[in-house]
Amino acid sequence: MIRIVTRTRLVTLQQEAKQARARSRDVQASADAAYARHVRTAWNLTAAAEAAEGRAEEAFARTQELRQALDRANADLYAARATAAEQAARIDALTEDLSVMCGAVALLNHGQLHSVHRDQQAAERHAASFGVGLHGWGPTSDLPASEVVWRISPLSKWAVTDGGDAG
Repeated sequence: MIRIVTRTRLVTLQQEAKQARARSRDVQASADAAYARHVRTAWNLTAAAEAAEGRAEEAFARTQELRQALDRANADLYAARATAAEQAARIDALTEDLSVMCGAVALLNHGQLHSVHRDQQAAERHAASFGVGLHGWGPTSDLPASEVVWRISPLSKWAVTDGGDAG
């Protein structure tokens, strides 16, 4: 079959082809712009993801540092608690010793400290081992401590200086 194309038809076909090519260029330009936006978006998202990964790595490293600092602080706290417990036990022992020493007396010989005893009866028994009468202790005389052979004085009142008995 042969078809005869008129000049008008040929001009119309050429115009349609020209319009199709223009439309094709417009569509291609739109596609290129869309692709460029897609590439820019992908690049921005990739950069944002890499930055987030960097921040996550920094946060992880900081977390590790903080975990180590916390472990050291916990070890220090444990040691401090152990020290506090030891000191509390020592304070309790010293408090008990102090309670015992509150009633303690000093046995003086010519005003000089001879021995310390937990109570007056213990001091008298000790002095008796040197020939002093067990029940011959009377009130303290007004004589200076250095002129009295044996004297019992409360340890809390006895001044630890040369001269001996303060009370």
